[in-house]
Amino acid sequence: MTSPERAAHSETDDTPPSPADFGFEVTHRLRDGGQLGGDGAPLGRAGVIRTPHGEIRTPAFIPVGTKATVKAMLPETVAELGGQAVLANAYHLFLQPGADIVDQAGGLGRFMNWPGPTFTDSGGFQVMSLGVGFKKVISMSEQAYADAEVIAKTKDRLAHVDEDGVTFKSFINGDTHRFTPEVSMAIQHQLGADIIFAFDECTTLLNTRPYQEDSVARTERWAVRCLDEHARRTAARSHRPYQALFGVVQGAQYEDLRRRAARGLAALTGETEQDQRFDGFGIGGALEKSELGTIVGWVSDELPEHKPRHLLGISEPEDLFASIAAGADTFDCVAPSRQARGGTMYSSRGRVNAKAAAQRRRFEPLDPECDCATCVNYTAAYLHHLFKANEMLGSTLATIHNERFIVRLVDRIRQSIIDGDFADLREETLGRMRS
Repeated sequence: MTSPERAAHSETDDTPPSPADFGFEVTHRLRDGGQLGGDGAPLGRAGVIRTPHGEIRTPAFIPVGTKATVKAMLPETVAELGGQAVLANAYHLFLQPGADIVDQAGGLGRFMNWPGPTFTDSGGFQVMSLGVGFKKVISMSEQAYADAEVIAKTKDRLAHVDEDGVTFKSFINGDTHRFTPEVSMAIQHQLGADIIFAFDECTTLLNTRPYQEDSVARTERWAVRCLDEHARRTAARSHRPYQALFGVVQGAQYEDLRRRAARGLAALTGETEQDQRFDGFGIGGALEKSELGTIVGWVSDELPEHKPRHLLGISEPEDLFASIAAGADTFDCVAPSRQARGGTMYSSRGRVNAKAAAQRRRFEPLDPECDCATCVNYTAAYLHHLFKANEMLGSTLATIHNERFIVRLVDRIRQSIIDGDFADLREETLGRMRS
């Protein structure tokens, strides 16, 4: 496990920020067990993303530090467990402490004492999900559909979408705010992450086909505005390193919409900066979990080969294998840390509940095959005690384990692409977890 290192280009350099400061190179192709594109070439790959604050070897899992902190852990610990970058949330940091404060501190990395690459999302997902009140947006079960329909009919929605942007109420104090593509770009430039995302509308599977069509078109129109504002602010903020802008592909579960959205964003240029295009792409929105790999494959097949693809909100082992096989390069999700704080921990044999009675006298690592600091130094019995006693250390140790487990799994997947044994690793890993 290695710590990320700050690149030579610092915030005090006199060199103007340039798209040349960001890059992506495909180094290996997935030779077995992956999806093929329309041209017959494999979609899965391994590569390297280059940012002003260091490199990210892909595929890579990006731990989520929503409010400029991966909950229950020091940033130094995230580096020690192998995290190559962190992702923070523009919506939450806008509300608290304020993007201007992060900017005055020198940007997200300096504010949270993280020297490596950083991501921020646009805030679109949180504006929609927190505003509408859906507990789950990416994939919804039949019961979740029923619950969401009740919410949609009875809840006073906190977010309202129009052509120009979204008006929403803060979940903290109820204050009214407005996000537009320009506002999202302004906030993310103040936050100063190496990779930022265009403002998009995140729909749910409850939305009708006509609404999904309108939303995809609106997201593309917003994307043009994001490109223009990004170019303007990049030129005005020559004292900061270059920030790569990713467009976000929506389209729910519809193949034609996903492909259309991907092609549209890939070809897009800003209206005022004709040479300004997206540096990479995010894949987001509503989808059925069982169709994840198929949908990622549609999008990857349409996107440019030389630009990275980030899949938003994914971390389950089976989903990681499916999406990597379909061409995704990086991932983020709050699930590893959120589940850890509740006592649910990953293991090579499937999930383990640290609070369960079976762990009370288990004087061995929770996962004997894990190399994280928690499993090397503490027993399952001790973790059980910490959770039962409501000690904060329980959340810390469990989060260290879960984040390391997923980071290490994706590291192993990356190596399997290089070595040519991806299919064997997938069969072995998922087979043991299901046993």
